[in-house]
Amino acid sequence: MSRIGKMPVMVPNGVNVDLSGQDVSVKGPKGVLSLTLVDDVEAVREDDKVWIKMRSESRRARMMWGMQRTLVNNMITGVSQGFLRELEIHGTGYRASVKGKDLVLLLGYSHDVVYPIPEGIDIKCETPTTIAVSGVDLQRVGQVASEIRAFRKPEPFKAKGVRYKGEYIFRKEGKKK
Repeated sequence: MSRIGKMPVMVPNGVNVDLSGQDVSVKGPKGVLSLTLVDDVEAVREDDKVWIKMRSESRRARMMWGMQRTLVNNMITGVSQGFLRELEIHGTGYRASVKGKDLVLLLGYSHDVVYPIPEGIDIKCETPTTIAVSGVDLQRVGQVASEIRAFRKPEPFKAKGVRYKGEYIFRKEGKKK
């Protein structure tokens, strides 16, 4: 049995959850998200809680139960609070800036890396070496942060590159003479 699926999803004030069949639509102060649940589970609204229930005791229904509950919880959290993923840039001359609808990265290449900011995602550069990726959809925020990090992953010898805030880079020793 899923321990996550058993728990209800709390709906905070200011968030409206609309259930129609397998479609779940969540509207809040930060935006609107929708999801179509798999056929093995159903959503039930009781006061300020949303319960995800299995339709059968099949193996697939048990597998999907906790995941669908987590997806609904992430939607409610996203439209009420939003999600933030922070990146740090380490390296001499490495920096980032936002110009219009593009993120411009200087990462030691012979050219600037220009990353167009996707719709629904907000990117801010408080300092030239920090990038804050925010939005209402957790999956899209994580995907954008991962794509930015992939332009110059941190290397293990000098730990230069783009890394998540708080990420530990395992350092290797250089060549010995």
